[in-house]
Amino acid sequence: MQIKPILLILASAAWPAVAQDQRPEQPLSAIGWLTVQRNAPPLVVLPDQNPVAQSAAIPDVEVQPLDAPGVGGVGLLSSSVTGLPTTLWQGSDQSDILAALDRLQARRPPVPALTELLHILMLAEADPPSDASGDALLRMRARLLYQNGLVAPAEALLERAGTLTPQLFDLAFDLALLTGSDEALCGVLDDRPSLSTDLATRIWCATRSGDFPHAMTIYQTGVALGQMSDLDAELLLRFLDPEYSEDADPMQPPVRPTPLQFRLFEAIGEALPTTPLPLPFGVVELSGDSGWRAQMQAAERLARVGAIDGNQLLGVYTAQKPAASGGIWDRVAALQTFEEALVSGETSAISAALEQVWPQMRAAGLLVPFAKLFAAQLQDLDLTPRARSIAITVGLLSDTYETVAQSMAPEADRRMSFLAAIAQGQAPTAIPSDLPHATAFASVWNGPTQAPESLAALPSENRLGEALLQAIMLFESGASGNESDLTDALRALRAFGLEDTARRAALQLAILDMEGARR
Repeated sequence: MQIKPILLILASAAWPAVAQDQRPEQPLSAIGWLTVQRNAPPLVVLPDQNPVAQSAAIPDVEVQPLDAPGVGGVGLLSSSVTGLPTTLWQGSDQSDILAALDRLQARRPPVPALTELLHILMLAEADPPSDASGDALLRMRARLLYQNGLVAPAEALLERAGTLTPQLFDLAFDLALLTGSDEALCGVLDDRPSLSTDLATRIWCATRSGDFPHAMTIYQTGVALGQMSDLDAELLLRFLDPEYSEDADPMQPPVRPTPLQFRLFEAIGEALPTTPLPLPFGVVELSGDSGWRAQMQAAERLARVGAIDGNQLLGVYTAQKPAASGGIWDRVAALQTFEEALVSGETSAISAALEQVWPQMRAAGLLVPFAKLFAAQLQDLDLTPRARSIAITVGLLSDTYETVAQSMAPEADRRMSFLAAIAQGQAPTAIPSDLPHATAFASVWNGPTQAPESLAALPSENRLGEALLQAIMLFESGASGNESDLTDALRALRAFGLEDTARRAALQLAILDMEGARR
């Protein structure tokens, strides 16, 4: 399988390489947009039976460095990029890691800063747990990325493994169907049919190589033996027999189609809208083939969870001029008007446009992507009081939050003064009663930089990854109302060296709750 370069999109919290009292002037807040050259060796298919020599020829031998991570620990981001140790998972029990990731698959972190941290953990190259066997951890990592809309990075992660088992093939094939790169995997399956027992997959791949008679033979055998679901049987019949499809009534779409079913509906001319489907299907719409509105809806969904960055969202928003009004069209119009005002430099126009676009971004759950795009351009402008207040909030949600806090006027209200102290890593002097979670935040920066007892020893036991997953889950509990868990989570992040992540998470939770924009 030919492995090609991919633009891997991640806005991610990096591991500080300095002690807490030696933080650089600019916070270590992002790994940024990484171009990852995936120069892994070609995929090697693992047979599911004992190997039997077919000839006396000398076989090809796969070579890898002795210190290369096992299949469970392969990643796209090296330790030199993330700052995370290669012993991230080594001391943990694999079952504990899998259980934690299973929980995090069901419920995403409540703020973007921790979503970014989770993505980094899933993509980091590190040694697998000492008791690891098989590819269960790799599959779970790739599946979590997939379910969070990071389809291309998940696909790249599996390619990096350099091997395919039947279980990895099933997941890799789902990913490839959504990215349109399934032809290469079909070639692998044609060579080694034992990789998949799914007849629908076999039929699809037979057609990709142009062998429609073979595809029909597999289909007829599967139907005769009752080895396909009614939905797959009907979809495949329409796919293989266009004349039958022309005379048949439209099919009832399934609630949760598989990627292959999604592609089959598309192939028979009954393409499914992706908006009601799980998040990964939104990736298909980014091409714009289904229209600008569908592309914008998908881009918003993906930007909301950090699967694409603000620049990609902005590119979709500004691709055309809105020809309608209401809903997403009003949001696009407000964003385009705001960007035009920034270009003009007229502060009165910028103030008016900012006051219009901010509630639109809030309603869409896109305040953080908006802040990362425009915060720097707003800070030194002479805006109206209302627009200036919004601009400060935008700045505190951006990666330059510390600089914005340092430039805030001394007469700022109690809530903003409190947030400014957090942004600078200082103990707040007063706790505003109307700021969500203020007491929990104050306890973090007023108290010692010490992880809770349940997590404190884990990094020294080569269980840092497990400790960070637990901190993310504690933060989730705290965001839902358990203030002591919120304090413990933030203290753990600080104690483990993620001061920047702790500050951004606290600021985002407070501001998004204050704005009523957290989803």
